[in-house]
Parts: sequence; C-alpha cells; structure tokens
Amino acid sequence: MKTILSVISILLIIFINGCSNNRNEVVVYTSVDQVFSEPVLKDFEQQTGIKVKALYDTEETKSTGVLNRIIAEKNNPQCDLFWSGDPVRAIVLKNKNISFPYNSKDAEDINPVYRDPENYWTGFSARARVLIYNKKLLKEEDVPQSVFDLTNKKLKGKFAIANPLFGTTTFHIAALFTLLGDEKAKQFLADLKKNKVVIATSNGDVKKRVMQGEVFCGLTDTDDAFEAAKEDTNIGFVFLDQNGIGSLVIPNTVNLIKKSPNQNNAKLLFDFLLSKKTEAKLAKLCAQMPLHKGVQVPKDVPSLDNIVPMKINFDETATELEKIQPFLKKWLNN
Repeated sequence: MKTILSVISILLIIFINGCSNNRNEVVVYTSVDQVFSEPVLKDFEQQTGIKVKALYDTEETKSTGVLNRIIAEKNNPQCDLFWSGDPVRAIVLKNKNISFPYNSKDAEDINPVYRDPENYWTGFSARARVLIYNKKLLKEEDVPQSVFDLTNKKLKGKFAIANPLFGTTTFHIAALFTLLGDEKAKQFLADLKKNKVVIATSNGDVKKRVMQGEVFCGLTDTDDAFEAAKEDTNIGFVFLDQNGIGSLVIPNTVNLIKKSPNQNNAKLLFDFLLSKKTEAKLAKLCAQMPLHKGVQVPKDVPSLDNIVPMKINFDETATELEKIQPFLKKWLNN
C-alpha cells in the first residue's frame, strides 16, 4: 500500500511541476537576429519571471525556416508566439488559419497601416530597405537614388542583393511586383540579371561585400546599414526613391498561434513586445524606428516622419510573395 501511495505521490509531484512549468514559460519562434531579439526576451524574463524558450532562424534562411516549422506543426503546435521581421509571414499564418486575433492595449496608438484590421498581427519597431555603398568606390554624385538605377551599366557586376528566396529581399521584390505589376517587375529583374547583379547569401553578406570593396553598393536593411556605418566611416547609405515610389518600410510583427500550450503567457509577451520600452531598446540595439510616438531613441536613428514610404497593401504583397516563388527560383538559377 505504501509503495502504491509513494508512486501516486511521485506522479502527482511530476504532474504539478509539469503544469507549473507550462504556466511559467512561453515558446517563441523568431526570424529576428538573435543578437537583437534575445536581449529583449531576456528583459521579459526578468520583468515577469516567465521563462522564454526561443527558436531563432539562421541568417541564410531568414523568416522561411521558422515559418515552415510553424506550418508543419499546425496540428500539434509547439510555438506560442511568432515574432517576425516583416508582416508577410504573419499574414501567411493568418491565411493558413494557424494564428488567432488579439487586440493588445499597447497597439492603440500604432498607425493602422502597420496593423491587421482583424487583429491577427500587429507591427512595431520598423526597419527600411536602403542602399549601402562604399564611399571609396562611388562618388556622391554617382550614388543611386532609386532602386531602378541599379540597372545602370556603370554598376555592371558591382552591386549586390541578398538571395531573393529569403528574408526581406523576398518581401522587397514582392512589393515591387505589387506596385509595378508582373510584366514590369519581371523586366526589372531581367535587367538586374543582365547587369550582372551579385547574389549574396544574406543582407549581412551584402554589407560585408560592400565594406570589403567587392562591390560598390547593395540593397540591405537599415539595421545592417547603421552597423556598417558605425564600423567604417567610408560606408554610407541612402533611402531610395524618395522622389518616386518611396522606400520599403518593414515593421516587426507579432502574432499568436492557435491551440498553443501557453497562450496567457504569450499574450503577456505580445504586449511587452509592442511596448514603448521594447521599441526604445530596439532603437538602441539596432537602430530600428519606433511606431509609437514619443519614444526616446539615439540621435542617429531616423524618424519615419521624415521618410517617404512605399505605399503597399501588406495582404496583397503576402499573396504576391507566395505566387512569385517559382519565378524567383527560375530567375535565380538561370
């Protein structure tokens, strides 16, 4: 009898501890660089006592790896919250009926442009696509001012973009397809190929190639551009198409996963990520631009108020992104 009671007691302790552990943790999948996202998640742990278990994407498969894992786990969710570096992946999860809506109180003063109208995802802390260039190799008057200037023969074989199948480069190209239409966008990509565009493995690789002088310039995100400019005074960057279609502004997004194990904790983390405190932290860590008004940021972080944004519909761009994948694979390999 004592043996049976002992076994029951042990099982009860395991069950109670298991439940307690579930109540005190949250599982996050994120496509945001670990060096930037991990300090924010550590702050949440310290503030709440809730353990964060995070899965990070690799630089080369940015946004695609963890997204595909969430989709694969649809019938047995392991992830509670997805922190994406762009809205497109969050929209994919919404369209696949994997996420669910949550209207955070911390989203009230965020521009509706950066929020899903049905509250399936909310944006915060934005980056933008920019052109990074090497001042030793490009005179100021020769620096491209439009993405379409990359087809100029003077830059033949001397400019780079990241692999268009992954990350913000895919988002950027999908946005161009949305704005220009298929025919003009495909012609633009054909012209880039004709001008011998260099395909780097990632945005970070674009930055490295420009800094090392392998290419004159390249497309990347503001976080990489700011980092490069701090490391080397010979590196500059520009917001493109300020007199035309505008620069692509890319907010981080957060959404919740259906039937996940720790949904209450996930909502707490959702609120935390949208807070002004988090936006101030990301501005300091990687020069991301707050979507809230009145956030204290370093003096070299630009305001979105001073940037002409590319006017796109995020839902249309997400649909376009999935549609153009076969074309991009063919374009990349030809």
